[in-house]
Amino acid sequence: MKITVYIATSLDGFIARPDGDIEWLHNPDYVLADGNDMGFGALMESIDYLVMGSGSYEKVRSFDIPWPYEKPVIVLSSRPQDIPAELASKVSQMAGDPAEIVQSLKAQGAQHIYLDGGKTVQDFLSAGLVSELIITQIPILLGEGIPLFGPLPADIHLSHQQTQSYANGMVQSHYLVR
Repeated sequence: MKITVYIATSLDGFIARPDGDIEWLHNPDYVLADGNDMGFGALMESIDYLVMGSGSYEKVRSFDIPWPYEKPVIVLSSRPQDIPAELASKVSQMAGDPAEIVQSLKAQGAQHIYLDGGKTVQDFLSAGLVSELIITQIPILLGEGIPLFGPLPADIHLSHQQTQSYANGMVQSHYLVR
């Protein structure tokens, strides 16, 4: 199964401020004028499931917009999540270690997963389950916050596929996990 991480970080490697705030991502300077979505639309077309941690789920739910995902979303949490009736057909919850989760989704026919959320990404990387990383660096230094990466049981070697820079200062790099 292919598992893709597609995520933005500050230049100093944080995915959010210490309190989980991500408003810095919503700066109008970071919207590409030509409508280029930096491959996000193609990724969403290619996946079977979006798997995210409960913190990411709660953050998306806090946005003042309708639920943004058409693909099924799996929220990883060992505690019950509040999934409102209007999302019940789009959002479900799972618990367990990453390998169990992947096996369960494979049994349901999944071939490609989009993985989101700091701790979730760290856990799946540590378990050796991530296939590729697509990381967009935003030209801002936060100084502190929630890091994308954490301790690993061993080195993870990557194969660089492509890096693209954009006029607004964002830089997106694509790596395969070897």
